Amino acid sequence: MNNQSPQLLRKRQQGIGMIEVLVTLFILSVGLLGVAYLQLVGSFTNSEALSRSQSVLVAQQITERLRANAVFSPIGDGLVVHNDYFTPGIYNFTGLSCTSGLPHTCYCLSLPATIPDCNTNTCSAAEIAAFDGYEASCAAVAANPKIKIQVSCADNNLADIHACSVGSKLDVTLTWPVQKWQDIQRTLNPNCNVGKSSPHDCVSVELTL
Repeated sequence: MNNQSPQLLRKRQQGIGMIEVLVTLFILSVGLLGVAYLQLVGSFTNSEALSRSQSVLVAQQITERLRANAVFSPIGDGLVVHNDYFTPGIYNFTGLSCTSGLPHTCYCLSLPATIPDCNTNTCSAAEIAAFDGYEASCAAVAANPKIKIQVSCADNNLADIHACSVGSKLDVTLTWPVQKWQDIQRTLNPNCNVGKSSPHDCVSVELTL
């Protein structure tokens, strides 16, 4: 049987002091800062991964459109596509004006008047090229509004009428700017940074029809 008085028991009881509270808050703050840092790094990583994945899909989509619209050359034994596919003006909404908002919401929610509607109408080869360039541009900026498309050709016969002659190598490249994280030097692909003043990453697909 405990015969100690209530007053003596109260004297022996010890509560949590200010130092213990401060130490606990410090440890909790360090842990929360670590979680916030991981979330910030993860957001950068996820953004770049999304840009790369979307660019790969768009590049594959463009190559499929090129194959689908290729025709036999009248002056050679092989397939060619319309010269307008290699005109920069059909990609990246060149010549269109946007008053506000991101490119996808500005240009892609409805078909601009200057773009032919080849889904419901019969289009010429040049109109199909313009329509394909517009749709590819919309698909690209859906993930990253700064992605740019370039379709080029290493033409093996400059004397004929084709911008990309039979047997020439086509190149579909999508580029986008990247950010340097905490002054860490990242290895850049020189092919992605030709004529660029800031670091860029890219996806490139080569094709021969």
